Amino acid sequence: MRRPHLTRVPNAVVELLRLFSVIFFAALGSLVGSQLDLSDTPLGSFDGSWVGIIVGSGLGYVLGGMLGRRTVQVVGSTEAALRSVSAEEIVGGVFGGLVGALVGAAVAWPVFFAGPPALTIPIFAFVVVTAALLGYRVGAAKRDSMIGMFGAHAGMAPRAPSASSLPMVIDSSVAIDGRIIDVIRAGFLHGKVLVVAPVIAELQGLADAGDEHRRTKGRRGLDVLEALKRESTMDVAVVDDSVPAVPEVDAKLVRLCIDRDAALLTLDTNLAKAAAVAGVRVLNLHALVLALRPVVTAGDEVTVLVNKVGKEPGQGVGYLDDGTMVVVERGRASVGSEVSIVVTSVVTTANGRLVFGRLTGQPTREPARSRG
Repeated sequence: MRRPHLTRVPNAVVELLRLFSVIFFAALGSLVGSQLDLSDTPLGSFDGSWVGIIVGSGLGYVLGGMLGRRTVQVVGSTEAALRSVSAEEIVGGVFGGLVGALVGAAVAWPVFFAGPPALTIPIFAFVVVTAALLGYRVGAAKRDSMIGMFGAHAGMAPRAPSASSLPMVIDSSVAIDGRIIDVIRAGFLHGKVLVVAPVIAELQGLADAGDEHRRTKGRRGLDVLEALKRESTMDVAVVDDSVPAVPEVDAKLVRLCIDRDAALLTLDTNLAKAAAVAGVRVLNLHALVLALRPVVTAGDEVTVLVNKVGKEPGQGVGYLDDGTMVVVERGRASVGSEVSIVVTSVVTTANGRLVFGRLTGQPTREPARSRG
């Protein structure tokens, strides 16, 4: 059996911490011993202070060893925990810790007037360390604000903004699709949108094409751009072709995003991949559609517990794991049982999705009765 690996405790650090403990307890023993009267004891020939120093040193040596080893172990555990902490959080915590230490020192310095230094210094250090710990935690929690205050002077780069907060360069696929208007009105997108002149020219070329299908796509794209300008939450600006030497529209869009530090808004998966490789931030609406697609679609076979009857005769009602209501045709007789159904349709309502299905092996509709 393999023995677990044990981390060796640095002896020099432990002994140094033990030395501090010995000094503290020796000073404490000297103060206590100086108040004792040893004239009537066998130790009467000794000074009480020296007796206190000896006893305190021994106690500090024993307790200091245990305290030193425990302290080193705690430091090791802390180091392991900090491996998953970001550099920004550590820097923000250090700034906060320094401020906390200064505040703690300003609050605790009157303690030096309350007694000898051997007793007041540990109390002062305790308050300063506690305030520094509090400052570290507050600074780490507010790291963005801390770095924003000191980052420019300390040579630190601010945290990169999210893609949705950048200006967005729209391509023709988004305009032709048209669903971008619904996404904006739902409140998921806002800000500045850049429409490149070659994209408008591409849509106009489609609108003037001889094929009816292409004409429809081009006209819809131009209508969407016009509707986009009327949205109050969007600031639409038309940008001239800044790279006329580049023939392809997609390459122009990628170049513009890089030059203007903008995000690319697209439905074209291949363009999204190429732009991401070039270092462009991408808002892929196709990925959003996939993320919001229904849990089940028509033709899927699922298992559901029918727990009550439906509104229509013969219907049973159950629920999927995500709470979606499932209406089972002819499922009234299966109330209280878990059945396998085939999804026939999925309807989106104001209250969410509604799934309709029939029992597995059951025909979609009643067979026509033969007339005698």
